[in-house]
Amino acid sequence: MIKAVVLAGGSGTRLWPLSRAKNPKQFLQLHGNYTMLQSTFNRLSDLEIKSSVTICNEEHRFFVAEQLREIDKIGSIILEPSSRNTAPAIALAALTAQDDPLLLVLAADHVIEDKKAFASAITKAVPLAEQGKLISFGVIPKEPHVGYGYIKRGVQKVDGFVVDKFVEKPSSKLAQEYFASGEYYWNSGMFLFRASRYLEELKKFRSDIYDICKSSVSNVEPDLDFLRINEAQFDLCPNESIDYAVMEKTEDAIVVPMDSGWSDIGSWSSLWDVKEKDSYGNVISGDVKLHNTRNSYIRSEGRLVATIGVEDLVLIDTEDALFVSKKSDVDNVKYIVEKLKKDSRPEWEVSREVYRPWGKYHLIYKDEGYQVKKLTVNPGAKLSVQMHLHRSEHWVVVAGKARVHYEDKSFDLNINESTYHSKKVIHSLENLGDMVLELIEVQVGNYLEEDDIVRISDNYGRT
Repeated sequence: MIKAVVLAGGSGTRLWPLSRAKNPKQFLQLHGNYTMLQSTFNRLSDLEIKSSVTICNEEHRFFVAEQLREIDKIGSIILEPSSRNTAPAIALAALTAQDDPLLLVLAADHVIEDKKAFASAITKAVPLAEQGKLISFGVIPKEPHVGYGYIKRGVQKVDGFVVDKFVEKPSSKLAQEYFASGEYYWNSGMFLFRASRYLEELKKFRSDIYDICKSSVSNVEPDLDFLRINEAQFDLCPNESIDYAVMEKTEDAIVVPMDSGWSDIGSWSSLWDVKEKDSYGNVISGDVKLHNTRNSYIRSEGRLVATIGVEDLVLIDTEDALFVSKKSDVDNVKYIVEKLKKDSRPEWEVSREVYRPWGKYHLIYKDEGYQVKKLTVNPGAKLSVQMHLHRSEHWVVVAGKARVHYEDKSFDLNINESTYHSKKVIHSLENLGDMVLELIEVQVGNYLEEDDIVRISDNYGRT
């Protein structure tokens, strides 16, 4: 029995300005018709996966639940109170697993071009994992690459190799040597092992992580689709990767080669690598017009973008930020994100489209004393019963049908109908239909931030 463990806790700031801390890359549609998280689950269809668990942080819990619902994937979701890296996250999955399954550990933000080759490598690894081995999947490199860690293979063991050693991201010279030798694989960050074997090795080499994680799940609290662990206990856990905590120390590490068109999409240049290109080597997305432009990645999230006479460029245009870089320098976007964070600019963390458990809102315009949003409410969803201390709100329905609640009275609004409530009025809104509800919200007041919400009751457990 195989249980998929999908790690979805990353922040993805290297793909800023599209990926941001509160809407990171694993929840974006970057490659293909699905989000990265959805694609991770979809590629499991050729494997006998009996169950799944997704591990994410509190901030992203409704992203995960909604995106899995959209593709009819049902599984448990473990909420990490704080990010403590992969070794503790996998321990939580192993400790809460039933019947000691094989755990297939996957990142939620990788690209796999060849689903059959992916499934074949997993299938070959199963007998080794059933023998108590801890499997790491090594990607057969296509070129020297300084952005990935490496695994050096040792003696052959059936369909895999004993791990000789794990190697950190190398210099350009070492990457050339690794590639030429044919003995090194890119470290994919994907694993397969029995839950109990992982816990045995974790307890042997990092008993502190094991003990804290075990204590953290001793009284797991279900909350809707989620499992909440003990926050006070888990916050004491060291921050450690599975490679450092277990895989580099165990004597039972096996690497199984995988040639599946893998990429971790760690930057705009790596996304350019895997995307389909025009005859001039350009990747374009959105409303884009090019002339005499070559080997570039140009993406618009709204308005028309035009380029002339540029080469090896990355240009990403969103509603609130424009990012331009040489393709060779895109990794330095992290310095822009750090500066935005230091300056308390919201663009490092949030975009104009913000997801909520009931749907999402999109900030259309903001000025002193007022702002305009578009609210999208999913069928059957309801906003919390709430009031605001500093703002009034006007609602105009533009699609679907809304039921509005004002204190002890309720009424319905159809398309082109509107309502208004002043500050301190208790109100709520819900979509009782089977179509998406859309409305324009105009907020007016001297303070318009999201923390001006006093929740009286909420279907989603928010305070």
